[in-house]
Amino acid sequence: MLYLIPAAALAAALVLLRPLFGSPKAPHARRRLLANGGVFAVSALLLVALSVGAAAAEPAAAGEAAAAAATAAASGSGLGQGLGYLAAALATGMSCLGAGIAIASTAPAAIGAFSEDPKAFGKALIFVVLGEGVALYGLLISILLINSL
Repeated sequence: MLYLIPAAALAAALVLLRPLFGSPKAPHARRRLLANGGVFAVSALLLVALSVGAAAAEPAAAGEAAAAAATAAASGSGLGQGLGYLAAALATGMSCLGAGIAIASTAPAAIGAFSEDPKAFGKALIFVVLGEGVALYGLLISILLINSL
């Protein structure tokens, strides 16, 4: 199972790179695609190497593991707290990603509308600010999640 997920991701990347070996219309696109594929391949190989290294590390003794579990249970940390922090990080990250996508499409349109009609500045700015609001709501949710842990 350790090798299955990275191997599937690498196979999917190779399938996506198949059109690259045809006759590309733009030479810069081919170079960019090769660079992205190379970075992905190196990342996948590092993921496999580091996960194998972590799996091969010497396991803790049974007594040490039991003591660590008792300490974690006594201090209130554990799986629930870790998943709470993960949820907070995902709330912030995904909302910022969505805000970036929204702003990437609305900001150029707002600039174009403003250049044609200066009276449209206020209306165009509202749509850009709505995209920023998504990121702020995600940050607010993550702050509430962290405070409840």
